[in-house]
Amino acid sequence: MTAEVLIGDGATRLAPHPLRAAVLGEVHARPFTPLPVPSRVIHFAFDTTGPRAAADRAHLAAFCVERGLQPPPPHEKHHRMPFGSTVLRWEQHSEFTTYTWEVRADPLGLPFYPDAASLALPMQLVPQPGPLLVAVDLHLLKDDPPRTDPEQLFDRASLAVAENSDGAALYATDFQPGPCGFVRVLVIDRGMSAGRAGALVQRVIEIETYRTLALLGLPEAQRLAPSIASSERRLAEVTNQMRSGSDLAGNHKLLEELTGLAAEVEAGAAESLFRFGASRAYEEIVEQRLHTIGERKVGGLPTWSSFLARRMKPALRTCVTIEERQSSLSLKLARAANLLRTRVDVELEQQNQELLKSMNARTRLQLRLQTTVEGLSTAAITYYVVGLFGYLMKGLFEAGRLPVDPSVAVAAFVPIAALAIWWTVRSIRRRHVGDED
Repeated sequence: MTAEVLIGDGATRLAPHPLRAAVLGEVHARPFTPLPVPSRVIHFAFDTTGPRAAADRAHLAAFCVERGLQPPPPHEKHHRMPFGSTVLRWEQHSEFTTYTWEVRADPLGLPFYPDAASLALPMQLVPQPGPLLVAVDLHLLKDDPPRTDPEQLFDRASLAVAENSDGAALYATDFQPGPCGFVRVLVIDRGMSAGRAGALVQRVIEIETYRTLALLGLPEAQRLAPSIASSERRLAEVTNQMRSGSDLAGNHKLLEELTGLAAEVEAGAAESLFRFGASRAYEEIVEQRLHTIGERKVGGLPTWSSFLARRMKPALRTCVTIEERQSSLSLKLARAANLLRTRVDVELEQQNQELLKSMNARTRLQLRLQTTVEGLSTAAITYYVVGLFGYLMKGLFEAGRLPVDPSVAVAAFVPIAALAIWWTVRSIRRRHVGDED
């Protein structure tokens, strides 16, 4: 399929968007395959998350090359290849890959004969892509009662039977793996074309495939339930301890515990985010496929929709409930941690205020001490300066250059020296305080 658009005589080409071809081709990626009646379809779905997907594609390409078949293009997710009397339809999805083998049906039209294990031998030719998730044995037959009576072929306790919207087909299963491990599905043709039969068969297989994948969320929910319950109980205990009040060290301990609980809950939510989201998406696909088929009730037997609503919905509701509990618990832990953190901050502010008060008291004491030291230092410096001045005066007096008695001169100099030294010390202190400000 080309993504270019030609205009005029074809010489002018409009440059397409890089994703135009992929978007246009997506709606044609998985076409319905016409199926004759009778037909037998053996369907597998494997977990191919991570590097398994690339390895599976490489193995399939080698399988095709060895048999002279066209391998799937590098970016295609769907490939169909006939060889001999068997047709393989390969599909790769985000987390799983399907192998659907269309094999020759028993010409006598005996339901599920021969057994699926003998018909699935071609699957041995390809290395197993990953852990097996789905194995379906579907038999498309003409209506031939009583041989095709679903109540004779399946477990009556879990049998689900329905007709399509116009009654041209009937499909039945008990959703239980048989002796070979395959879930058997019977589709009875009552006048469908080959194309319509192929479309119905593909939708029925998809219902069983996506039903299984949707239920993968249940073990994850069951794994998380005990830890969530434990975290909820511990949160209640911590909040009760918060009500009683405690010292700063106790509040710090409670805050650390709340932080640890929040980290544990968030880790569980991150681990289960994809699984629960995928379960919801697969459930929607199952419901959409059932709606497309347009089920009609057959006798007193449950339809596929009613059976799955009774058996599958509770399991998926468990996943939803666990996800909601995770979200609610995360919010409650965040609120409790914020309240406790506020209490710790208030206590720290009170401690800081008390510390500031003690620092102010110490500062005032230092100022008083400084004032005292300043006075003592002024007196000491004055004493030394006056002593030096006295020696100077005595020398000048003895040399006959001082007409005044040295004692009188020294006495007159004392207040002058004291005032000058006091003023100098005060100026220095003020200049230092101003620099600090």
